[in-house]
Amino acid sequence: MPRIETATRVVILQHPRERDMPIGTARMASLCLPQAELHVGVRWGQSAPLARALRDPARPPILLYPGPGARDILRDPPRGPVTLVVVDGTWSQAKTVVRDNPVLQALPRYAFATPEPSQYRIRREPRAEYVSTIEALMHVLGALEGEPARFRSLLDPLHAMVDAQLACQARAPRRRVRQSRAPRAPRERLPEIVTRRFGDLLCVVGEANAWPYRAGVDSPPEELVHWVAHRVATGETFDAIAAPERPLSPSTTFHSELAEPSLHGAPPRAELFARFGRFVRPTDLLCAWGHYGPDLLVASGGTLPQERLDLRAEAHRLLNRKIGSLEAYAATLGPIPTSLMAGRAGRRLAMLVQIVRRWRDADGDAADALAG
Repeated sequence: MPRIETATRVVILQHPRERDMPIGTARMASLCLPQAELHVGVRWGQSAPLARALRDPARPPILLYPGPGARDILRDPPRGPVTLVVVDGTWSQAKTVVRDNPVLQALPRYAFATPEPSQYRIRREPRAEYVSTIEALMHVLGALEGEPARFRSLLDPLHAMVDAQLACQARAPRRRVRQSRAPRAPRERLPEIVTRRFGDLLCVVGEANAWPYRAGVDSPPEELVHWVAHRVATGETFDAIAAPERPLSPSTTFHSELAEPSLHGAPPRAELFARFGRFVRPTDLLCAWGHYGPDLLVASGGTLPQERLDLRAEAHRLLNRKIGSLEAYAATLGPIPTSLMAGRAGRRLAMLVQIVRRWRDADGDAADALAG
């Protein structure tokens, strides 16, 4: 690994699904660049490390991501040191991260057309002009700091990794029958935090008054109308409906499974936030399926504890494949449990509780088996 000092501050935002990729290059780049930071996540609106990086007055932030209005960074680089924000993941993952984070959308945007083909020969890029993260940083840092040749050594670990993979492939005999792998011990696969922090687990689900995207750009923004929570260790529950402050979407009653009189007759959202503020504990570890529910509450004006556990991401890591919907994954664990309260939120909350209980029980069984 070369060590290359830079005047540029590099901030790599890695999608969680890229973290465990054995041939990923973002970690390589972060190890080669002392002025680089690597953070893993999807939602960055409340990220303290990113906020600190974006507030550096000596190095204003820019985003490396193509799209309308993006300036060519190789031909027209910004003057002076900058903080270069790079999103690491598949193109689909990167698109989602930029789309769902206004803090990234607000940054000046730069892109480039690669002057040479990608040398990532063990993976096919979607298009010929696409390159890996470490290759992108090689080109961009060379342009930003006016020394393209100095950053060519960034490709040394990439070449070594690619050559090793190709050599291994050439040595390995072709097998007509796929050999099954020995399964990993369950204790290695299950999210250990579910057992260690079981007393702090708080499952949450939110429902929105949301207009379909096809309604156009003038549609009202989504707003929280139903929030439910269940503290798994104690059985305490929270259930509150908030009256919509904007016009009610025709699909809201269908998706939330709440009647229109129940929605319009509910207390204001401020009362929901006040009640939940008295219910929630500072030590609570929020468990949700993805980021939508917690982000919806925060975007609607509420506050939440910082610690969160994305059960969908953990299920993906557990099975190493696409998971699908919450309902589909819960069905693989057994019969769908009885709803904990009214509406779709109550039914989905019961599924989250089922998941964390099943993971905890399975982890306990694995520990007993290993001890025996």
